[in-house]
Amino acid sequence: MPQLLLEIFSEEIPARMQQGAARDLERMVSDRLKAAGLTWEALNVFAGPRRLTLVIDGLPTAADDRNEEVKGPKTSAPAQALEGFLRKTGLTQDQLVERDGVWFAEISSKGRQTTEVFAEAVDQIVRSFPWPKSMRWGTGTLRWVRPIKRIIALFDGAVVPFEIDGIHSGDVTEGHRFLGSGKPFAVKDFADYRAKLEKEYVLLDVADRKLRILEGAKAACATRGLVLVDDDGLLDEVAGLAEWPTPILGDMDPQFLSLPPEVVRLSMKVHQKYFAVRDPSKDGLAPNFLVVANVEATDGGKALAAGNSRVLSARLNDARFFWDEDQKVGFDAWNDKLKGVTFHAKLGTLAERVDRIAALAREIAPLVGADADQAEQAARLSKADLASGMVSEFPELQGIMGGYYARLAGYPDAVADAVRDHYKPQGPGDSVPIAPVTVAVAIAEKLDTLVGFFAIDEKPTGSRDPYALRRAALGVIRLVLENGARAPLAGLITIALDAFVTSFNQRATVLSIEPEVCQIVSLADVDSALSKALWVMPASSYGGAYNEEGLAELAAMRLVELVSVGELQAGVLAFFADRLTVLLRDQGQRHDLVAAVFALGDDDLVRIVRRVEALAAFLATDDGANLLAGYKRASNILKAEEKKGPLPTGAVATGLPSQPAEETALAFAAAAAATAVDAALETEDFAAAMTALAALRGPVDAFFTGVMVNSDVAEERDNRLKLLGQVRAVMGRVADFGQIAG
Repeated sequence: MPQLLLEIFSEEIPARMQQGAARDLERMVSDRLKAAGLTWEALNVFAGPRRLTLVIDGLPTAADDRNEEVKGPKTSAPAQALEGFLRKTGLTQDQLVERDGVWFAEISSKGRQTTEVFAEAVDQIVRSFPWPKSMRWGTGTLRWVRPIKRIIALFDGAVVPFEIDGIHSGDVTEGHRFLGSGKPFAVKDFADYRAKLEKEYVLLDVADRKLRILEGAKAACATRGLVLVDDDGLLDEVAGLAEWPTPILGDMDPQFLSLPPEVVRLSMKVHQKYFAVRDPSKDGLAPNFLVVANVEATDGGKALAAGNSRVLSARLNDARFFWDEDQKVGFDAWNDKLKGVTFHAKLGTLAERVDRIAALAREIAPLVGADADQAEQAARLSKADLASGMVSEFPELQGIMGGYYARLAGYPDAVADAVRDHYKPQGPGDSVPIAPVTVAVAIAEKLDTLVGFFAIDEKPTGSRDPYALRRAALGVIRLVLENGARAPLAGLITIALDAFVTSFNQRATVLSIEPEVCQIVSLADVDSALSKALWVMPASSYGGAYNEEGLAELAAMRLVELVSVGELQAGVLAFFADRLTVLLRDQGQRHDLVAAVFALGDDDLVRIVRRVEALAAFLATDDGANLLAGYKRASNILKAEEKKGPLPTGAVATGLPSQPAEETALAFAAAAAATAVDAALETEDFAAAMTALAALRGPVDAFFTGVMVNSDVAEERDNRLKLLGQVRAVMGRVADFGQIAG
């Protein structure tokens, strides 16, 4: 079947936009062709520095004729509804079909030619393409990321004719800006197009460009006994900068290696797009760099390397200036600057955030085996480098530079490491700190973020998560689980809330706000009824009549006007449960098992995960699966009886006249299981708890086979309902089996 080829050739497309543009082009073309009833065998999109290319194989020459039935309003609907339906379908009422009191329109349409659909689609796509930034050029009205020069549009080897703002489609394109022949050339199909581009020094596929970069870079390094420092993000970027990438190894002044390696690498990457290089026989970086040029130099790249070396030296001299100047300033001055930096209008300054994190880290420290003094000290230093010159230049180095400066200032290694790593983990692939002081500060930093933004109702919604709260919650979970920290979440959330209360009470004192005008209620200062609310009365309540300046400032950064602490705690816990469910699901666990364990009200993540793992293993056995079925049967009987009235309570009787042996056996088995389960849970031996439940499988099966629960004798019926309630209660100590599917 015919092939369709589209190329939009323009001036240089920013590398960061290329892959997104490829996805958008694929989506927009696919949507329009599908809407026209067209199908195909394969579709591929390519993006590069100067072109977007799309090729579709197996397209028909025309779409099939279509007959479709469109449901309309009821025959009893108002006249306006029928009129709207007629306008939509382009029919008259006598052309509609009435069936079961509903109007239907039978619409037939002849399939359009593929070339007609394609020409129309390209025009619409080019005019509405969602570039993050676009421009106009010349006297036209068309907007594109950069001026469009040519458009190739071929179907089955023939040009699909159309014109967009003076640009006519054709079969001609151009090669490399510098290495190519400089002459436009015509193509017949995709194979011809790709082959001719490569002869003109253009690699169409980004995968081919990456491979050329890596192979060339490794070869250049190998000639000097060096090794490339891998950087996937930089590789993605430079592959979008050059159509014929050529790696060149250059030299840098060795004196710059006295700078932290992260500074050297980031200076290379951010400003110059260079790769760092190391000597495998030594620690640290080598005094070299690797630049990816878009040309093949006649001198092997010596002049290019020398020029890039001079530019890099200038950049690294700037970095060395920041490094030297920062060491003259120090943490006290930086922390003082944080007092004037707003973290969030409703959550105060960065200095106040540091105070909260320090208080929280001190409380968490004993739970993770850390020294409380060192944890507090590290927390108080953790955000200081945000005011440093180096981090102002390279925000990516926040935390890292703080760690270096703390070590140079003579702070203990544990404190410096905590300052360096307290942002970790920052994503699913990031490493998790294991040093106790670091763990305490990292948990405190993320908890302060979560509790604060939940308190001001800035929760994630759908895909929107501007404050990265999902990442923060996942970070806390990984820190706790991978370090085996026994830190109950509810308690940690309460500590974080207390830190907010203290912070805002201090702020009110500083502002000298009259208590009767603006009250901040502390959880410790009110009776039990009021202790559920943490609130700040807004200035609007008083019309700004009292201490207007102070009230306005406090109102701007207030924690929340009215928040139920219990509801807030429950909301944050539910958020953690959702994140834990996602994490465990990615590891192969079922989401309903997490819900069944969380329903018990436990907030110890380590214990929750162990219980989920034991529950999953139990349910994978025949005993577990059959006992779950028995539980659901018992639960359904009890729920039905609860609708009639309260269930009977009290001890289950044994030895009653004519009592079936199966009933007696289950009563003894349930009692024994209760004792065994309680003992196992006391020692957190969840496998033993599941084994104890497994012993119920046989007695439960026998009971339902040989015993009629709803006996005509009230005494028998009540006793059997008590027995089922006992079975449900015993199993409910391990998990809420009612939430488990199956």
